[in-house]
Amino acid sequence: MSSLPARNRFSAGLILLAVLANPLSAQGLLDSAKTRLAVLDGEVQAAGLDSAVEVRRDRWGVPHIYAKTQRDLFFAQGYVAAQDRLWQMEMWRRQGEGLLSEVLGPRYLERDRFARLLKFRGDMQAEWTSYASDTKEIVHAFVRGVNAYVRSIADRPPIEFSLLGFRPAPWNDEVPLQRMAALAMTGNALGEVDRAQLVAALGKAKVEAMFPTDPRRPLDPVPGLDLAGISPASLGAAAQAYGSITYSRLEGSNNWVIDGKHTATGKPLLANDPHRSIQLPSLRYLSHLVGPGWNVIGAGEPAVPGVAAGHNERIGFGFTIVGMDQQDVYVEKIGPCPAGVGRTGGGCYWYKNRWTPLIVLADTIPVKGEAARAVSLEFTVHGPIVAYDSAKGRAFALKFVGAEPGTAGYLAQVSVNRATDWGSFLKAAYRWRLPTENLIYADVDGNIGWIAAGLMPIRRWSGLLPVPGDGQWEWNGFLPFSALPQTKNPVSGIIVTANNNILPKGYTKPLNYEWATPFRANRVRQVLMSKKGWTREGFQALQHDEFSIPASELVPVLLAAAKRAGRSSDLLGVLGDWDFVMRKDAPQPLFYVSWVEILGRKVFEPRLGGSMRLRGRFDLPLLIRLVRTPDAVFGPNPAAARDSVVLAAYDEAEREAKTAGGPNVLSWNWGDIHLAPFRHPVAKAFDLPSARRGGEGNTVNSTAGAGYLQTHGASFREILDLADWDNSVATSVPGQSGQPGSEFYGNLLPLWEGGEYFPLVYSRGAVERETKHVLWLKP
Repeated sequence: MSSLPARNRFSAGLILLAVLANPLSAQGLLDSAKTRLAVLDGEVQAAGLDSAVEVRRDRWGVPHIYAKTQRDLFFAQGYVAAQDRLWQMEMWRRQGEGLLSEVLGPRYLERDRFARLLKFRGDMQAEWTSYASDTKEIVHAFVRGVNAYVRSIADRPPIEFSLLGFRPAPWNDEVPLQRMAALAMTGNALGEVDRAQLVAALGKAKVEAMFPTDPRRPLDPVPGLDLAGISPASLGAAAQAYGSITYSRLEGSNNWVIDGKHTATGKPLLANDPHRSIQLPSLRYLSHLVGPGWNVIGAGEPAVPGVAAGHNERIGFGFTIVGMDQQDVYVEKIGPCPAGVGRTGGGCYWYKNRWTPLIVLADTIPVKGEAARAVSLEFTVHGPIVAYDSAKGRAFALKFVGAEPGTAGYLAQVSVNRATDWGSFLKAAYRWRLPTENLIYADVDGNIGWIAAGLMPIRRWSGLLPVPGDGQWEWNGFLPFSALPQTKNPVSGIIVTANNNILPKGYTKPLNYEWATPFRANRVRQVLMSKKGWTREGFQALQHDEFSIPASELVPVLLAAAKRAGRSSDLLGVLGDWDFVMRKDAPQPLFYVSWVEILGRKVFEPRLGGSMRLRGRFDLPLLIRLVRTPDAVFGPNPAAARDSVVLAAYDEAEREAKTAGGPNVLSWNWGDIHLAPFRHPVAKAFDLPSARRGGEGNTVNSTAGAGYLQTHGASFREILDLADWDNSVATSVPGQSGQPGSEFYGNLLPLWEGGEYFPLVYSRGAVERETKHVLWLKP
């Protein structure tokens, strides 16, 4: 279990001040927002089209786009996405290009500087062709569509622009190529500095025992490399990519697919619920793209063409993060360049037994309310320098696969979207380099499959700790895509991934040593194997399953300890009746969530001392093992000492739960406390009601978050029926539109809160029956 990062928001004092300074009332803000809504019916002129494009929005807000050419199709996707999400897309662009300071002020300068350090500066021809042979044409059309909408709204952009005092800017073709959005889904650098700090404080042996790797591997600190002083601060502004300004690190996702021998129809069923931050507007955006060579429907991120999870006429596909180790932290020895090396007064780093000049690029960052700031962007052969440790004459450089061609997040989906069978799907998956994904597959012929897709560096060391930048610790190319773990039609007929260790038995390539806990994957596999005749409705229930395996293993230990101590209480009685399902209307989860965190601290702090605060989280499977089978660290009588710790945690958690839920245990309802908030980043007037939630971070319905809130989880879900595409369903939250006042702004929130879905209509007839608005884009 872990302490989760702050929810994904652009929140800042500057934004709040902008809102407070606005004289409009809440109703006035809403009324003003409604005057900015996109036109969804009739005809609009869109210069740049070759021919008319039909856009049918169904009653859930999903646009079904019908075009006569591929160029028009992606022009329309860009235009329509901007109609619904322009402000969100503009902020995404600014995060990726290092332009937040221009509209939010100087507090984002370091964040902007880092975004510029991360910009791809390699071979652009290789970059464009990595995703698909026609990527440049597709992206160019998409960007032209975005810009056409920007021009069409002129001085009446979505209200957030007015509140923050700027206008949307035109895009260029390189906007969807940014690397920042995918960086936060490759958190290996953060893990390295985190572990280095622990090794320096506790020693190698204790860190190996308390924070075990999977598979087990001894830590390999480089002899002579001083780990003291290395911490998350050693990543400088790079660490902010995992915080509240950009997308938070992914905390978990589920997908599974079963073949026809397990289903009622005899055809496969596929389920996917990728987990990211729960936010307003939603991270995901659904589209249906129909044109020459295209008939694909699903969800992606609004600023990227194509869809990431969905289906076309022949195949269905979904994804969860694999977590391959795609980053390394290099500790560079820094000093002034000797005479005759580099520029006079310039800096050098020690590489392959000689001083090598730093690569320095000059850049300028515009700043709201101030003069533009001149900045230096510094690089070694390993990548951008993200922080200095001047006292020790060293700097920290970040090596990241994002410097390689073809690593813009999700853009390879334009190839996956057009795959028609397993062979073409694999070829498309080989183009998928970042973020690393468990891509699952099913086709109308009955086949199912999986591949762990991504660009995996080859190392001779573990990659678990920082290494010197002296030239002895270099990547040896990348793992051939054909060597990535994959399977087609397994004998079991079941494929499940949930960010857990997916390495097949006997697979020896070290993709990663840190995975999500296995509880979600184990629960899904257990339920899927429990019966045959699965239906879409059964998959809907499984995606919302809230049985907690950790609770089922830990709470009985507490109850047995209480019995041995002769304790009784209303709370213990309620716990004794619990089936370990984290229902939102049940009292037990409120206590359990507090208790397991407190128990973890009490069990691990004696083993880690004050260093517990360095990591702020503990290994839950290890906690379960230690509590169920106490060791000598508990004391001369481990079982009795364990009972004492368990009951002390019980007392503290009971007080905490009563503070949150009230003195009467029987009146507690987990969902009254465990809420998913939907707060607009700019104006309280645009907030939506918080949703009552069940589950927790280790249930299939993963509802993780800081404190009692859900801040991460499945904002989008899909269930694909290969026997009848129109029987497929989806859910997304809170709505397709990011514009306050739109009928599609929060319309999907009640469905999501209630565990309900909407039809993912696909055939022309089904789309026409469910059409709410028809818009024609005319050249």
